[in-house]
Amino acid sequence: MLSKLICVTVGPGTGVRDDTQGHVRARHRARTWSWLVACGWCLIATVATMGHTYVVNAKSPNASDRNPGTRQAPFASISRAAKVATAGDTVIVQPGVYREDVQLTHSGRPGAPIRFEVADVALHDIEGSRPRIGFTEKGEAREVECDFIAGCDGFHGVSRASIPADKITLFDRDYPFGWLGILAEAPPTEDELVYTHHERGFALLTMRTPELSRLYLQCARDDDIAHWPDERIWEEFRLRSAGEGRKLCEGPIVQKGITDMRSFVVEPMQYGRLFLAGDAAHIVPPTGAKGMNLAIADVRVLARALTAFYKSGRTDMLESYSRVCLRRVWKVQRFSWWATQLLHRFEDDNPFDQRRQLADIDYVTSSRAGSLNWAENYVGLPMEWD
Repeated sequence: MLSKLICVTVGPGTGVRDDTQGHVRARHRARTWSWLVACGWCLIATVATMGHTYVVNAKSPNASDRNPGTRQAPFASISRAAKVATAGDTVIVQPGVYREDVQLTHSGRPGAPIRFEVADVALHDIEGSRPRIGFTEKGEAREVECDFIAGCDGFHGVSRASIPADKITLFDRDYPFGWLGILAEAPPTEDELVYTHHERGFALLTMRTPELSRLYLQCARDDDIAHWPDERIWEEFRLRSAGEGRKLCEGPIVQKGITDMRSFVVEPMQYGRLFLAGDAAHIVPPTGAKGMNLAIADVRVLARALTAFYKSGRTDMLESYSRVCLRRVWKVQRFSWWATQLLHRFEDDNPFDQRRQLADIDYVTSSRAGSLNWAENYVGLPMEWD
């Protein structure tokens, strides 16, 4: 997604993803589609800005994969749209649950293909003026020569690992708990997000659509999702979030899993002609809901710098990329850490710590200054360009 945002801003590019671990690909694809569909966002199928617009709406009574994919006669599946979309087309996926394995049939623009299902990805000569990306596609070794490389390949990708260890510094913190998250076919319990501080642990009630809810529970870091049958999950949510007469909206659980909690930053976020963005450079605990926002902020800074380079030959924005991004990164890390320690129970908490948490929550909810501090950080800090 981040590489596509860069391409949309500054022009066509090549996206390459290491596909050695098939199970990781399948899981990542399922999560990506679930997130996009649940949010009801517009999915840009390719980089170009001109072309057809196709609509997918499984809930429409007129939906059929034999339709032309218009708003009045939408497709029933994302797979159908992925099969017909070509360079320049846009696919709008309406809210709903789509249980399918989606494969894009077509590539990007001629001369700048978007390649999928490649292996053995490696970066070469990133400190020089013409860095290269090598990979294997269908058993054949291939290579892409670049002006710059945007490392948007996540925490476990090859980009950060390609930087010499003595050229970067890693900062991290692991938390002694995880989040058990579910996606349920149930209307949201409240119109607003509900953050819960409870003696049994943190809980969060959020919404995706009028028919889909996303909910989270604090759990042990090494817990196994197999130990959490659906009824146990709902019972725990009832215990942690049923205060003030609230009746929890429940329904079939269509997705569940456990996520580790950690904070991570790499400095600098660039080396030579390689620029790290998103999870390749930093991870925040999800309490503050800032992971995607922070990644998109990286891309905005990088896209602006690349635009200046190609339009006027300027390099100063590229040179300051890391410094500009890290100012925001550390502010977001501070807020995400603070929100996490504010709302979660820690194993070594004593009565003093628990009373301090309650006092902090009281201050945030009763003080205008405290509320403004939360709101400014939660909604998102303003962009800073220098």
